[in-house]
Amino acid sequence: MPRQIEQRVTCPYCGEPQTILIDPSVMQQSYIEDCQVCCRPIEFQVEVSADGEDVSIMTMTDNE
Repeated sequence: MPRQIEQRVTCPYCGEPQTILIDPSVMQQSYIEDCQVCCRPIEFQVEVSADGEDVSIMTMTDNE
């Protein structure tokens, strides 16, 4: 099973921090996942470096 990277993000709706898991084998990812606290849909745009060590995460509301 591929290694996953644990990252902390903040919900753009309620501001609550939460932990997500990133699959570093996929260099560019875009997906929607509900907030673990307020259940509103968060859009995630994720970029992983070629070596799989650096991860950039952008979170957005569905209105952005």
